[in-house]
Amino acid sequence: MMASDRVESTARALRPFHSPVRAITAVAMASLKTAKKHHARLNNPFPRAVPTAAIHDGDGALRLSFASTSKLAHAHDFPVGTRFRLRWDPSRGGEVSLSRVPPSSGGGAMWETVPGVAFLSVASVATEADECRGSFALRDGGARLVPDRQHVDKIRAFYRCDAEAGGSEPDLLRAAAFRPSDATRFPVLVVTGLVSAAKKAGASPSCTCCGLRLRAAGRRARSAAAAARPVLSARYWILLEEKSDTQVRFSVKIGDYQWTCSHADPAKSPPATATTTTTTPRLHRASLRLRLSARVQRATTSKRTRLAPAPSREREEASALLPAPERAEERRPEEFNRVFLTYASSRDERFFGFGEQFSHVEFKRKRVPVLVQEQGIGRGDQPITFAANLVSYRSGGNWSTTYAPSPFYMTSKMRSLYLEGYEYSIFDLTRPDRVQIQIYGNSVQGRILDGDSPTELLTSYTESTGRPPVLPRWITSGAVVGMQGGTDAVRRVWGQLKDYDVPVSAFWLQDWVGQRKTAIGSQLWWNWELDDAHYNGWNDLVDDLRSHGIRTMAYCNPCLVPMDEKPSAKRHLFEEARKLGILVRDDAGEPYMMPNTAFDVAMLDLTNPAAHAWFKSTVLRGMVDRGVSGWMADFGEGLPLDARLHSGEDSVAAHNRYPELWARVNREIADEWRASRRRAAAESDDIVDDDDGLVFFVRSGFRESSRWAMLFWEGDQMVSWQANDGIKSSVVGLLSGGLSGFPLNHSDAGGYCTVDLPPFLRYRRSEELLMRWMEVNAFTVVLRTHEGNRPGSNCQFYSSGRTLAHFARCAKMYKAWEFYRARLVGEAARTGLPVARHLFLHYPADERVQALTYQQFLVGTEMLVVPVLDKGRTAVTAYFPAGAGAWRHVWSGNEYGTGAGVQGGFEAQVEARIGYPAVFVRAGSSVGERFVSNLRNLTVL
Repeated sequence: MMASDRVESTARALRPFHSPVRAITAVAMASLKTAKKHHARLNNPFPRAVPTAAIHDGDGALRLSFASTSKLAHAHDFPVGTRFRLRWDPSRGGEVSLSRVPPSSGGGAMWETVPGVAFLSVASVATEADECRGSFALRDGGARLVPDRQHVDKIRAFYRCDAEAGGSEPDLLRAAAFRPSDATRFPVLVVTGLVSAAKKAGASPSCTCCGLRLRAAGRRARSAAAAARPVLSARYWILLEEKSDTQVRFSVKIGDYQWTCSHADPAKSPPATATTTTTTPRLHRASLRLRLSARVQRATTSKRTRLAPAPSREREEASALLPAPERAEERRPEEFNRVFLTYASSRDERFFGFGEQFSHVEFKRKRVPVLVQEQGIGRGDQPITFAANLVSYRSGGNWSTTYAPSPFYMTSKMRSLYLEGYEYSIFDLTRPDRVQIQIYGNSVQGRILDGDSPTELLTSYTESTGRPPVLPRWITSGAVVGMQGGTDAVRRVWGQLKDYDVPVSAFWLQDWVGQRKTAIGSQLWWNWELDDAHYNGWNDLVDDLRSHGIRTMAYCNPCLVPMDEKPSAKRHLFEEARKLGILVRDDAGEPYMMPNTAFDVAMLDLTNPAAHAWFKSTVLRGMVDRGVSGWMADFGEGLPLDARLHSGEDSVAAHNRYPELWARVNREIADEWRASRRRAAAESDDIVDDDDGLVFFVRSGFRESSRWAMLFWEGDQMVSWQANDGIKSSVVGLLSGGLSGFPLNHSDAGGYCTVDLPPFLRYRRSEELLMRWMEVNAFTVVLRTHEGNRPGSNCQFYSSGRTLAHFARCAKMYKAWEFYRARLVGEAARTGLPVARHLFLHYPADERVQALTYQQFLVGTEMLVVPVLDKGRTAVTAYFPAGAGAWRHVWSGNEYGTGAGVQGGFEAQVEARIGYPAVFVRAGSSVGERFVSNLRNLTVL
């Protein structure tokens, strides 16, 4: 896969202990200046934590107030569509809650605020972005323009007649950026008011604006004006709209700020009209005004980018009214570029989701960043994380780094929320009684979900974010064999697999493009054309495999490299793309060359429709024409944060969107190919085989990736038993992704990342690890092997007769539940429910279940797997949750969870020798009976 060739680079760089890393710091001033720093030899192996803007202490400093003379002085219910209501209650300092009508079976609110505490705040924050080979860290500086009070002055329900009428009230809807359509479910609700803060005493000698206005007034009036303090205030609009029977959309819009006087009533200004909206950022030649109101400077290999709020003409004019000392402080007036939402949680509430996470399944008391990036090498497991960070800045990652995050969660209290858009966000769950979301932007959109169970919430979520298609049956009919080495190597191993009667669905040949020798070893030629010398007789190989029901799969990614060093190249795709102008650009308008171990690469600018069309017709169609039925669509997580894009959009938000664009271009060729097959069949009166089709799998993703991706894989785990980046993390990623709308997922059997530096760092795949990983993956949607980044250091399925026999056994276990897998793949396409499931989906009230991570998982509802994930273990502790009934052990036939008075919540020690993983089927289940029968017929039982 070569996605982590940087692992090999890390291993080799550790030997001489020198790896030059560049850092560029850009300081946002009137003219952007840069300073280069060179870190010779070593980096800090313990990089400091990434701080985020601290604008509150969570103890009521963010105060809530409201117009006590209006209807807000009394409790009131406001309709949101026909199925929901917002309740305002002023009794404890003001609070709002959103509920279903009639109330849910649990009777609790879908969303509610903390009494007396502001649920909306904003700030202006300068941010630095550190970047190195797909690893990113956004570090905030001091926060400015920080309101500490939210005032609610109006909550208003609008019906269709109101929206269509003239007058001032529809102006409120327009100010909230609401545009009704025929599908709008009225009434919609608008909450409006001010966020404000007074300057601290001593921060400013006087309120100059009042002094100017009262210059002609008497001494007493001028004295009063001089004693007043400036008050920062800005109007906000929160719009609530029913989008479906299970979803309420919310949007937050912040107006421009202004300074008023402390003796004035800030609630009376600025007016609630559209004239106070924030100006739209524009693209400048020298720097990019991001949606974060930021400027970014181009950098190289490892860089630090300064993202600082940019001045506006309106702010400069406003600061001219301040006295000289205050003008100096406000020399670079700013715009709001952070929005904070704060709302209630309970101490015992548990949070699940946030995309594919590898260290945790439940996140209460955690601060979860949502940014696509490399997962890292080690991710906190030592000493490998220390070593990776030492030679490549932050490349070790940490518990939160992931290829496929998502701004979504659901809780044990059946509450769920997700953010729309692609801005960087942080979910702060560290306080026991509240949640705070920080959004790196000046507006927010999202949805609050309703459901009585986790399956209902997940179904609602994926209904709007997208679900994968039904996979062609060939990909799930047998094992996918990962191979390298050329035609002769493939044919030799194929012969061994036939000798052991291994059910095989495909050979996945990642090195179809050939291998190049570099300073760090063998790597792929990223030129996405067949290397006829490496795979001589390719057409015959593909045809021979196909005649035995075996497909051929390949590899590609959205990057290209110059091909000057390969004389046999038939096409130079990098040069073609450069001339077409479809590559991501740097500040100078040239292709943005990014380091990837021993060579630099350029990325396709997938915000450009021409790049989509070119890659499909040139690369993907070319693969299909050479007999390829599927491929790994690697990478997608490395778009630089200071890139220049065809669309002109903020590259920080585009960074999170890029994986979806990458999945989409691959999906389009699969859909177009199937449509062309159907047209051809219709013209010839042939029957189209619905089980035939192209398949691709991706590792990077974001919220709506399942709308486009057909299948996920979990990226590059270490070949280890460790928790954060080994076999255990592969199970955590599988289950957390399934809880987050990625229902079809799998990992490399045996792991990928190998580091072999005797005697200090030796991470090599052992026979036992490989066998246990195969057993786990025999119960995921796809069973696929991988040789790893250093095949010679790893045990392989073809290493011995013992490993081949075990691979055959696991492939037959996988084959035995093919009938049920097909049913679950169809269910994933219809409902978004995953094939491999965390028990929380079906037993949410069980607190023991809520605490599970990698210990066990369900396959659908009828099978329970308790894998061995520790070296040397031959038994496991299985937990049978309350209400689950009896479970039958497939090898012994023993039943668990039965007996006098035993209704569930039962724990048992179960034998799990190699080759006999602890697998259970629901007692009396037709699925279980058929699975056991198939095991017997395949001579596995």
